[in-house]
Amino acid sequence: MSARVEFFKHNIGPDEIASVTTVLESLFLSTGSVVRDFEEQFASYLGAPHVVGLTSCTAALHLALLAHGIGPGDEVITTPLTFVATANAILHTGARPVFVDVEPETGNLDAGRVEAAITPRTRAILPVHLYGQMCDMRALRDIVDRRGLIVVEDAAHALEAERDGVRPGQLAEAACFSFYATKSITSGEGGAIATSSAPVADQIRKLRLHGMDLSAADRYTKRYQHWDLEYCGWKYNMDNIQAALLIPQIARIKERWERREAISRRYEAAFSNVPGLRFPKVVPGSKSGRHLFTIWVAPERRDEILWKLQDRHIGVGVNYRAIHLLRYYRATFASSEGMFPVAESIGQRTISLPLYPMLTDGEVEQVIRAVATVAR
Repeated sequence: MSARVEFFKHNIGPDEIASVTTVLESLFLSTGSVVRDFEEQFASYLGAPHVVGLTSCTAALHLALLAHGIGPGDEVITTPLTFVATANAILHTGARPVFVDVEPETGNLDAGRVEAAITPRTRAILPVHLYGQMCDMRALRDIVDRRGLIVVEDAAHALEAERDGVRPGQLAEAACFSFYATKSITSGEGGAIATSSAPVADQIRKLRLHGMDLSAADRYTKRYQHWDLEYCGWKYNMDNIQAALLIPQIARIKERWERREAISRRYEAAFSNVPGLRFPKVVPGSKSGRHLFTIWVAPERRDEILWKLQDRHIGVGVNYRAIHLLRYYRATFASSEGMFPVAESIGQRTISLPLYPMLTDGEVEQVIRAVATVAR
């Protein structure tokens, strides 16, 4: 019997453990100097003027929208083919998500369909760089500039990505990142916002901590200062333990991406001629973050193939079923099948395969053999 190939294994090692141990042996565990160090180093990696560390990408999306004035009565255009957090964050502001169908080759928000969805209530576009492939940000930037909107990127999959000479955050009011357990760098849970606006970054630092104008570190690491409440905020602040986990990983982003890129290219070569199997395309000349490698199979066979891969000890996932067909969204917005046919089709056909730096060449070949056998 072949050994199980897990869907994901994290990359936490001695450097991360030592970094966290240093924090655990220190005085301050909550948001403090280690978080500031992470924010500065991550901003340097991104080439972003400002980064604010948070508890999740969901929190980042929520606060990025709030900081740009999105609220009740507003509409935000986004994709139905993403994790539910993207649309839920819009709902958390009191605004309404307006879905637009996706490109058949990438699964990304189709920029060519966006303008038809704009109404007088539209305030923002929230693209998702699915699987690591960036959306057409130049086209979206042109739309928001002409229509007086803003764009907030869900870059949870696209830390390393680039397209048309643009990286996440460079053509947006804000870009939001995830440090969930399966992401390129991880603190188990965690997220961040990158922005070019100092006032927005300052506002988000307050919103992440109830709306207080001074953090605990500000109050207790020097002469005591009384704090005031500037906003009614949330408990979204990254702590020093999370930041300590993340800092050593920043230096290894490139080498870990290179390994995922090599595995992805091996998958692409192996699956190109398998009947009945397709996979998303990387736009020529762009760089995918290679967060997920998904295959697209016949919808009537998807679950059968999922289960047969599991029977062959291959870890799998589904990223993602179309949001508007999930129970809550059907009930709340009366959405139904046929509204976004491309997203629905991909959601019915998709299977995610193991893709992470710790995969051995032998495990990659085991996945390839299992997929080719089951798909045929």
